[in-house]
Amino acid sequence: MLDQGAPPQNPGPTAASAPPGIGARLMRRKPVERLVAEGGQGEGGSLRRTLGLWQLTMISIGATLGTGIFVVLGEAVPKAGPAVTLSFVIAGLTALFSALSYAELAGTIPVAGSSYSYAYATMGELIAWVCGWCLVLEYGVSVAAVAVGWGEYLNELLDGTIGVTIPDALSAPPGDGGVFNLPALIVVLLAMAFLLGGARESARANTVMVVVKIAALVLFCAIGVQGFRSGNYENFMPLGMAGVSAAGATLFFSYIGFDAASTAGEEAKNAQRDLPRAIMLSLVIITALYVLVAAVAVGAKPWRNFTDSEAALAQIMREVTGQTFWGTLLAFCAVVAIASVVLTVLYGQTRILFAMSRDGLVPKVFAKVHPKTGSPRANTLIVSLFCGVLAAAIPLGQLADATSIGTLFAFALVNVAVVVLRRTKPDLPRTFRVPISPVLPALGFAFCLWMMASLSTVTWVVFGVWMAAGLVFYFVYGYRRSRLAPSEK
Repeated sequence: MLDQGAPPQNPGPTAASAPPGIGARLMRRKPVERLVAEGGQGEGGSLRRTLGLWQLTMISIGATLGTGIFVVLGEAVPKAGPAVTLSFVIAGLTALFSALSYAELAGTIPVAGSSYSYAYATMGELIAWVCGWCLVLEYGVSVAAVAVGWGEYLNELLDGTIGVTIPDALSAPPGDGGVFNLPALIVVLLAMAFLLGGARESARANTVMVVVKIAALVLFCAIGVQGFRSGNYENFMPLGMAGVSAAGATLFFSYIGFDAASTAGEEAKNAQRDLPRAIMLSLVIITALYVLVAAVAVGAKPWRNFTDSEAALAQIMREVTGQTFWGTLLAFCAVVAIASVVLTVLYGQTRILFAMSRDGLVPKVFAKVHPKTGSPRANTLIVSLFCGVLAAAIPLGQLADATSIGTLFAFALVNVAVVVLRRTKPDLPRTFRVPISPVLPALGFAFCLWMMASLSTVTWVVFGVWMAAGLVFYFVYGYRRSRLAPSEK
């Protein structure tokens, strides 16, 4: 027994006074209420709420519709054969499960950070950083990948109108027979110019371009069906389910962007109501058009004759009609359509970095808002120049697969986040709820892992290197500069 009269022993720091360990710091969460309260606030200004349901839906369609059909279809058909239509359905189903989770979280936490912010509120800072780093890969690299395809269609347009094309040395990246892809850099700089004008002006330009791209795909179906041959579907799955899965993983790149509306959470007039509607409506429209166009394309051209050209649809139009006019017209529409994708995905990238910067995890320059336009001007300039140089120097195929794996990983985390938030914050007001939860989020998570497993070893290596670089940056910079860190000192 202790002597009752003995002086009290020094017990050392108590649990309440001791600083949290590194594990606790890595799992620190940002409260949902704080995320929402900080919405729109940046360094020196605020984002402006100017976007309605129509503009948000057009942002999602603009960021998505075009990449898979105008750019990646030529790569996917040789992998799956006529069953490429099934590959589109599988990729769309994978996107649908994740879209349901995105819709619930976007209506509950309507902020600019998209899945990065959702992870921050549910799984802690380290997981949020990993998710945000994946989004940097998803948005930033997909801008470059799509810009590469834009150059292909620009050459198709120039050839059909004035009979001149940009030399390979200036229209293809190293490794694809070129030295520097000048058109890819140009389209990124054009998108940058629109974004510097503000969200409302960018949304107006995007809406016009989305209408043009939908009209182009409808026109392709009307012309291409005239060359439809049922014999092209006789051996529907020549490369088996493995080919369908591999093509689906590549084509998932074409669904990247439906979540772009969620990055506009701080610029939407009624974010909690309109974001879930915009996400679901855009995905339905996109999937229907993809499957229809793919079915017509394979019906009009035997799958063995497809090449990896990024201008596959324009070639089909010329072959079906025997005239260069229709192919040239489609090339013009594709030039406009793919520019829309560059514009909206670049927009999403800047808003992701805006949210990460506001939390202190990346430099403050990314959160500075210009008082006149209400846009993060320095952020837009830096991201645009980086993506433009990347587009000019890296081949499309490698970019597309690297983007897909980053996106699938982020989507998998969103499916986990929606279940966690249901358990930790069951009373939060939700304008949309994932049906049959947690079953559908679990299916979304499983589909994402399955699609990731279908990607090549090289893609996994690139992803591993990217994630390692991200963790180094976090522990060197973000871990100590996080805005949540001072409260724990």
